[in-house]
Amino acid sequence: MVNNFLHNWIALELYLQFILNFLRQVYGNYIVIATTILTFYFLIQVQLHLWNTSSMELEPLIDNGKPSTIIEMKFLLLEQKYLEFLDDGCPLDALHVLRNELTPLQHNTSRVHQLSSYMMCSNNHDLYQRAKWEGKGILSRAVVMDRLQAFLPPTVMMPPRRLRHLLQQAVELQSEHCDFHDMAFKTNLQNISLLTDHTCDTDGFPMQTIQVLTDHCDEVWYCKFSPDGLKLATGSKDSSVIIWDVDAYKLTLKHRRILETQSNISVAFVSWSPDSKLLLVGGPDDTPEISIWNVDDGKLILKMSQSVDDSLSCGAFSRDGSRFVCGGQKGQFYLCDLSGSILNTWEGVRINSVAYRADNKTIIASDNHYRIRGYNFEDPGTDFDILKEPHPIMTFTVNSADRLALLNISSQGLHLWDLEDKCLVRRFQGIRQSKFAIHSCFGGVNESFVASGSEDKLVCIWHIKREEPLGKLAGHTKTVNCVSWNPMFPSLLASASDDATVRIWGPKSHSANATPESDDCSSCSSSSSWNMTS
Repeated sequence: MVNNFLHNWIALELYLQFILNFLRQVYGNYIVIATTILTFYFLIQVQLHLWNTSSMELEPLIDNGKPSTIIEMKFLLLEQKYLEFLDDGCPLDALHVLRNELTPLQHNTSRVHQLSSYMMCSNNHDLYQRAKWEGKGILSRAVVMDRLQAFLPPTVMMPPRRLRHLLQQAVELQSEHCDFHDMAFKTNLQNISLLTDHTCDTDGFPMQTIQVLTDHCDEVWYCKFSPDGLKLATGSKDSSVIIWDVDAYKLTLKHRRILETQSNISVAFVSWSPDSKLLLVGGPDDTPEISIWNVDDGKLILKMSQSVDDSLSCGAFSRDGSRFVCGGQKGQFYLCDLSGSILNTWEGVRINSVAYRADNKTIIASDNHYRIRGYNFEDPGTDFDILKEPHPIMTFTVNSADRLALLNISSQGLHLWDLEDKCLVRRFQGIRQSKFAIHSCFGGVNESFVASGSEDKLVCIWHIKREEPLGKLAGHTKTVNCVSWNPMFPSLLASASDDATVRIWGPKSHSANATPESDDCSSCSSSSSWNMTS
C-alpha cells in the first residue's frame, strides 16, 4: 500500500510540475491559475513533509515578497523538519538541519539556541512538553500552515476559517440592526440561526405598566434603582423618600419603609452608595442641607448643613463609597467624608448635577455656563473643560463604562456625549423639555438603550445608536420627571411623575397582573400603552 501511494504521489507531482511549467511559460509567473496550482502543490508538500521541495516553492507564492519574509517562512518549515527528525529518533539528521539549514539563515538566533536544547530531551513526551508541540503529524503541520498563511496574500491562499469569519460578521451586523437587541451574551453562530435575519422579540422588553406605586401624596421628582438592583428609592415634593424592595422573580416591588426627613424640604434627588446600603438625599435649588440614610434600618446617619444660605441640591458618592461630593447653584462645592467633615472645597462653582469618574479622583459637574467640567479635589487648581452646550444643561448622567454622558438640555431635549473624545455623538429626538429638570438614564443589556421622561406625559426609549425613539410609553397624566432602568434586571424600568405616581414598566407577560401598590394617598389607573414609532 505504501509503495502504491508513493507511486501515485510521484505521478501527481510530475503531472502538476508539467502543468505548472507550461502555464509559467505561456502566461508568466503571476497568472491566477498557475498560482493556485502552485499553492495546492505547496500544501501537499507540507502535509507530506517534503521539506526540501516545499522550501523551494515559497518564493513564487509571494508577489514581490521581501527576502526577510522568505527567510522567516523557510525558518518555520525547517523548524518543523528539525522537530520531526527528533520525534523519529534521528538526532544526527536533526543536527544536520540545525547546523546546515537553520543556522545559515541567521534568523531568530535565540530560537535556534532553544531548538538546540531539545536535543537533550530524554524521550518524545519530554520533547512535546518542552517544545509545546503536538508531535509529528497532521496537527502540527496544520499549525505550521496557519503560521505560513500570515505571509501569503489572500489571492494565493484564503485565510483560515474565512467563511466562518464572514458569517460571524453577518450575525454581528444583524445584531447591530436589531432595534430591541437585548441579549446578555455575545451573538455568534452557536446561538443565532442563519436561516432568517435576527430580530429580538419585544415581549421581554419593559414596554407595559406592570405596577403603579401610589404611596406618595404629591409630585414625585426622582426615582433610582440601587446598584444591586434589589431596591428602588423614590423622592417626592411631599418631603418623603420611600424605599421599595424588588422581587426579581415576580418583577414586582414591595413597600419597605419611608425615610421621614422631618422637614418641609422637598426631595429633588437621591444617590446610592456603591454597596446599595446608603442613600444621599437632597432637595431643590434653595435647599441648605443634605442627608445620608441607612436604608436597611431607616436611620439617619448624617445631616449636613454649613449655612442657611447654602445651596446643596446635588451630590454623588465616590466609587469606593468612602466620600461624597455635594454642591448647588449658590457656589458651594464640597468634598466630604461620611462623618460630614469637609475635606476640600471649590469656591465659586455653581453646579446643578455632579458625578464621580471611574478613577475615583475626578469629579465632573455641569454649571450655569452650560458646561461640564472636570475637577480634582486631591490636586487643587486642577480643573478642565470637557464639553459645552449652547443651552442650559438641566441634568446629566454617565454610563457604567464611564465613557458616555446623557444630557438633558433646556428646550433642546436629550444629547449623548463622548467624555473621552469630548464630542457630541447624538441628538435624540422625540421628547418635550422646556424649563423642568428631567432625569434620563442608560439601561438595558449592555446599556444599549437610553430612556427619558418628557413634559408631554410620556416615557421615551431609544436605542443608543438611533436618533428616533423606538417607542413611547403612555400612562402618566402629568410630566414625567425621572426614569431609572434597573441595572441588574433589564426588564424593569421605573418612571416618576408629577401625577404623584411611580410606574414600573416590564415585559408584556407581566402586564396582566398590573395592580396599584398603595397604602393610602392617591390612586391611579394601571392602563398604559406602547406606541411604536417608525
